[in-house]
Amino acid sequence: MPNPFQQLKDRFKAIGSTLTAEAAETAKASLREWLEANADTLRRKRKQGEFNGTMMQYFHWYTPADGSHWNQVKEEAEALAKAGITALWLPPAYKGIGGGYDVGYGVYDLFDLGEFDQKGTVRTKYGTKDEYLAAVKACRDLGINIYADVVFNHKMAADREEEFKATPMDPSDRHRPLGDMRPIKSWTEFNFPGRGDKYSSMKWHWYHFDAVDYNSYEPDYKAVWLIEGKAFEDKVSWELGSFDYLMGCDLDIDHPEVRGELKYWGEWMLDHVGVDGFRLDAIKHICGDFFVDWLAHLENYAQRDLFCVGEYWTYDLGALSWYAGNSGGQLDLFDAPLHHNFHKASKAGSGYDLRTIFDHTVVKEMPLLAVTLVENHDTQPLQALESVVEAWFKPLAYALILLREEGYPCIFHCDYYGAHYVDRGRDGNEYEIWMDSHRDILDRLLMGRKHFAYGPQYDYFDHPNVVGWTRLGSDGHPRAMAVLLSNGAEGTKWMEVGKPNTTFYDLTGHISHTITTNDDGWAEFRCGGGSVSVWVEDHPILGTFLGLVPG
Repeated sequence: MPNPFQQLKDRFKAIGSTLTAEAAETAKASLREWLEANADTLRRKRKQGEFNGTMMQYFHWYTPADGSHWNQVKEEAEALAKAGITALWLPPAYKGIGGGYDVGYGVYDLFDLGEFDQKGTVRTKYGTKDEYLAAVKACRDLGINIYADVVFNHKMAADREEEFKATPMDPSDRHRPLGDMRPIKSWTEFNFPGRGDKYSSMKWHWYHFDAVDYNSYEPDYKAVWLIEGKAFEDKVSWELGSFDYLMGCDLDIDHPEVRGELKYWGEWMLDHVGVDGFRLDAIKHICGDFFVDWLAHLENYAQRDLFCVGEYWTYDLGALSWYAGNSGGQLDLFDAPLHHNFHKASKAGSGYDLRTIFDHTVVKEMPLLAVTLVENHDTQPLQALESVVEAWFKPLAYALILLREEGYPCIFHCDYYGAHYVDRGRDGNEYEIWMDSHRDILDRLLMGRKHFAYGPQYDYFDHPNVVGWTRLGSDGHPRAMAVLLSNGAEGTKWMEVGKPNTTFYDLTGHISHTITTNDDGWAEFRCGGGSVSVWVEDHPILGTFLGLVPG
């Protein structure tokens, strides 16, 4: 039987490696057709069906650098499992350029999980290797999957400088040379003196990289230095001519030693840590072909399916479709366009037309590849992609990703626990930030997802400010649910739940009175202004959230 993933890759070869406007439109149409034809295969691979999984990003940019994070994961694991969290995306666990203060994206040594004295510390920002392994085990023992954050685009904080030849390229157009090839000197030798050869004997040198952004011979010269014999990758974002280069020492993933080492590291993480999947950082800067090969290798090694989601941060659905097709439909993608719609809706208030909230999103156009989110560590206040979803809208946004059929939802740590930190903004001024905890409403929505969000879904997106949907239940989860939300005044809507003469309760607790359906299983459901209500049938969990005794 033909491999549908390889068929998709072959189909996208004909589209080409250059992301033109025409190619983007062709990519969207071709991917949509493939997804429809192979929906059952994808559902089986992702184990979608009666299991309503929910991921949590268990960190944020300003997670305290006191080494306590892994212990907190371990301590919270039982409560998270009880709340309905089925997977945790944990931060990069390896040593970075900032040592004990590095968030993990300035990666130095993939094999140092807080075990070796390197970059001024043994532990990472999050704790020691033993604490990390203990946290992972505690989660997996409770049925929570662990997704490791993978940074394969670059390495930073080399141990020694090396001399080699390179051509200075324009940072704003990587296809335009600024001068001739010449000898440069840059920090490109990684010999890991604190770790030595433990776990891996590979030492990294200039020829393992495509480009760097620093030349000691011309320290003030602003250029991306393309190393002799190298070329920027295709099948990456075509921003700045080619967005292959992002920062640090850019990995040459076509080099056989680099590919071999990254595959070996993946095997090591499966064996040594016991992860269940991966979150891939900055994939818009890395050729999609590589990840197909890498993931296929690891799944063959593990003899099981592995979850894998990539961060290609763009609001251009054509670019996302193009990358998804070139990666053979093997990678899920974070729904950046949906986050952007949430951001705009939260700023516009009642001026935003909620009927358009899913327009031009991954979850609408390729739902079986969508990881939906409201916020993340890059979009939070004072970070690189800052695009805040205002606090009043977050319960509405989370209802839209947690209680619908499409997408694999991801909850952000700050939205669950809240956050408080101080940092400088782009204007150079210092700001104190408070992010609200939405744990109470999120726990209620998670229970709605766990017990009620099943079966056929009927949409009522027929008003610019009041929209809703119903889930009619399934054989395994027969209770129905109706969701109504408003970004303006309080609203009502007649919706069908398929349960005649049945009493419904607002799981959110926003509305205290009940609603009873008519003989045909319809009712006029309600919600408050700028709010969401989740109407469910009687269930034992209502005793926890509403103080009701089950009937």
